[in-house]
Amino acid sequence: MSDLPRPPVRGLPVPDRPAMAGFEPDLTVDPNLVNLDDYERAAAERIPAGPLAYFTGGALDERTLRDNRAAFDRRRMIPRVMTDVAEVDTGVELLGRRWPTPIWIAPTALQRMAHPDGELATARAAAARGITVTLSSSASTDMGDIAEAGGPRWYQVYLLADPGARRAMVERAVSLGYEALVMTVDLQRLGRRERDIRVGFRIPEGVGLPNIARAAGVGDEQAADVAFVSRLTWDDLEWVAGFGLPVVVKGILHPDDARLAVAHGAAAIDVSNHGGRQLDGAIASLDALPAVLEAVAGRVPVLMDGGVRRGTDALIALALGATAVGIGRPVIWGLAVDGEAGVGRVLDIITGELEQAMALAGVSSVTELNTIRVV
Repeated sequence: MSDLPRPPVRGLPVPDRPAMAGFEPDLTVDPNLVNLDDYERAAAERIPAGPLAYFTGGALDERTLRDNRAAFDRRRMIPRVMTDVAEVDTGVELLGRRWPTPIWIAPTALQRMAHPDGELATARAAAARGITVTLSSSASTDMGDIAEAGGPRWYQVYLLADPGARRAMVERAVSLGYEALVMTVDLQRLGRRERDIRVGFRIPEGVGLPNIARAAGVGDEQAADVAFVSRLTWDDLEWVAGFGLPVVVKGILHPDDARLAVAHGAAAIDVSNHGGRQLDGAIASLDALPAVLEAVAGRVPVLMDGGVRRGTDALIALALGATAVGIGRPVIWGLAVDGEAGVGRVLDIITGELEQAMALAGVSSVTELNTIRVV
């Protein structure tokens, strides 16, 4: 007879089998909400047609919207093995703060269209995890209420046409302890978003733009008509940088623009195409990232957003050289499904996926990500 051990009977436990991290099922998880795509599908059943078109849609034929995702699908990683990944540290230093994870919440407007608690629920979920949230100028929640949530926060700036209103908005963000100003530079005109047109999208009654209204000194019903500047130049970046906070320039795709942004005072660059909502046919954010990194040459951190839906997506961008990656729409999906708890779950899923992906790729810290090849 053979001296080999008998195989275990199917379905019975294997004696003395060592426990392996990541293999224990989480029985508290809704099996219908396992990943961020699940949350998107669930959110689509809860958000009314007009707001859903606004949140999901892109410009014109939505080529750039789709390509943001396809860019990640085209990439593959070459992992390392036989490295010590018993402990994985996802922390990163960025603009004077130690972040627990290189994932931040990109600005997304009008979040109260997805849930009555809107941006406040998002801010609370982020604060509980030490994740930086970026509040949009077009938020439906007052920036003071977000400040009271207490977590790390940035303020995204659309420059208002009226000089007094423009200054009032920025000065208030500074006074409320926002740690950086995110200057979005790819909204010279509003992109043509045909999903919005087809459903006749209008901001729902009861959802306002309080930060614009307060800065401009108008009522909520007039805030949507407040004009932004029609001419945006590098002098405007210098003006924003003059308030003393680091300025993250969001919407850079061309390497020459990255160089100019650094020359005019940018503390960081965010490689972004506005989620495919502005110029259709623009390059995917991930595809633009390497050339921008080369142009910046380490002088300032380079972030990116657009199409990140998995921890492995984040890992690919980080391995290419990004300091951190932003997520926008997935936060809306979590918010629509379950308010603050839903946003928290979305954040937990993607940060957990990143930690696991780093271990499987053979790196124990963000500083080691340059050992992974992306092809």
